[in-house]
Amino acid sequence: MVVNTAVRPGPNGQNLIARDDEVMSGSIVPRYPFVMARGEGAKVWDVDGSEYIDFAAGIAVTSTGHCHPKVVAAIIEQAQKFLHIAGTDYYYEVQVRLAERLAEIAPFGGDPARVFLTNSGAEAVEGAIKLARWYTKRPNIIAFLGAFHGRTLGAVSLNGSKVVQKEGFAPFLPGVYHVPYNNPYRCLHGREQAACETHCICGDYIEDVLFKRLVPPDSVAAIIMEPIQGEGGYVVPDARFVQQLREICDKHGILLIVDEVQAGIGRTGKWWAIEHFGVQPDIVTSAKGIASGMPLGAFISRKEIMSWPPGSHGTTFGGNPVSCAAALATLDLIEAGYMVNAAEQGVFIREVLEEMQSHHPSLRYGRIAGLGLMTGAELVLDEVRTPAQDLRNAVENYALQNGLLLLGAGSNTLRFCPPLMIERETVQAGLEIFEKSLTQAEQDAGLL
Repeated sequence: MVVNTAVRPGPNGQNLIARDDEVMSGSIVPRYPFVMARGEGAKVWDVDGSEYIDFAAGIAVTSTGHCHPKVVAAIIEQAQKFLHIAGTDYYYEVQVRLAERLAEIAPFGGDPARVFLTNSGAEAVEGAIKLARWYTKRPNIIAFLGAFHGRTLGAVSLNGSKVVQKEGFAPFLPGVYHVPYNNPYRCLHGREQAACETHCICGDYIEDVLFKRLVPPDSVAAIIMEPIQGEGGYVVPDARFVQQLREICDKHGILLIVDEVQAGIGRTGKWWAIEHFGVQPDIVTSAKGIASGMPLGAFISRKEIMSWPPGSHGTTFGGNPVSCAAALATLDLIEAGYMVNAAEQGVFIREVLEEMQSHHPSLRYGRIAGLGLMTGAELVLDEVRTPAQDLRNAVENYALQNGLLLLGAGSNTLRFCPPLMIERETVQAGLEIFEKSLTQAEQDAGLL
């Protein structure tokens, strides 16, 4: 049962937020006023004792839920043995076992794979860029408008999501070209949705505009894409778009890098979101849900691609043994049932949201899309799809006060990305809180 308090956060939370404001970097965006004390499964409690349902999972990170006993046990067992030895200088079994497991599930159609373990998704993207340039001996990278790949300089050079992520940090990585992502709901070519679905894949633009006017195809090392755009608004592309990207890469000897930092490791109901589109990439990046909250990332490639010489890439903390142990336990749990659960609960969430469209104005003409437990609901004000950003922000705030952690994405989308182990009962309770919060926000906006 969710505990309701008059004010969230309470005095303890308010005090800690004030202390945080004095010492933490101002670059961190204004955060949700939730101060965590503990978590269990898909529920969390703040420092004042209030209970919340977690539909955010630490930005799709706590894949097995908060403090899963098997993950915690794996962490403790490894921590009692050793915490660090630097996997680029020495060997240890838990790192090898994890690399073997990731190579086994890599989306390369059973082809042999190699793995490099990192601390984060941004590091994985950086490594993938380096590897693609090294292997192809080409300098240029194609990325997408709406993309988010991280905050380090190379990764942020690939971003096409929000200008604040780039403002003041130029010059960026040279040789990066951005092209439109497939989004019929908001066609970047200006077509109506039906026409966009028919004509706006990507081949015409890349082949007829980019390759003829801006960059020769034989100078492009890689195309990097998210199979579902995360920060861009949980946008799910048409399968033909992804398939045509593969065709372009094959035609011109370009590598296809798939950024699965948010979408991968079972979140969409398959190990990798790219598997939904019938396409095999050349390199895949992973992080977030891979170790249930412990810092870990990876980039995985076909074996012949990751053939660079000793010393060409390295890390001190990447592949930390404690994080590797947590990852192995995580993968076991996801394979044993949480991946299937993600698919089932995701279908249920989308069905409930679609039913809400009939009686909520901001959802009526909005976009509801997703795979597994990576679902987005784009809120709009009218039938011409005017983005309802302020309304979206109000829903987030009301949800927090009502006992639900809910994150935004893009300018006006709400994302539903709870832990993969979440039970139907908790999903239903969370959706009830969401609808209550949506009603409150719509009433304030004069939509009801």
